[in-house]
Amino acid sequence: MSGAGMSDATAETADDAVVHVVAGALFDATGRVLIAQRPAGKHMAGGWEFPGGKLEQGEARFAGLQRELREELGIEAHSGEPLICYEHAYPDRRVRLDLWLVTKFSGEPQSRDGQALQWVELKNLDHAGLLEADKPMIPALQRLETWALGCKL
Repeated sequence: MSGAGMSDATAETADDAVVHVVAGALFDATGRVLIAQRPAGKHMAGGWEFPGGKLEQGEARFAGLQRELREELGIEAHSGEPLICYEHAYPDRRVRLDLWLVTKFSGEPQSRDGQALQWVELKNLDHAGLLEADKPMIPALQRLETWALGCKL
């Protein structure tokens, strides 16, 4: 997979050293984005991230995102678009982070995995305590906001 990963290919199996993680950018009616705090006992516990999780082997990217959002937040994602995809190296693992803009969902996000949730304005994401691995997602979301505002002129 290269670039922004614009196809909905399935999780790769050739490189088991890289964990493919899908995440969703969900916005409320006021334009705030949802972030979740990693619960105690998990890798990077206490850090904030975009909701989502690991793809299962052979699982399509958007299908995996739908499953993760259903399990974590109790919502149903109906449509979404890939926004940014890149790899990040932790000392003990490599992850491929794959952020999707969730364009339509139903239900009210609720913590179903013991994680704290908060809605944050895009301009405040730099100070929200996001995990280092999620920080490249901020400019991608801000560019999206700038583009959307430009369309409203």
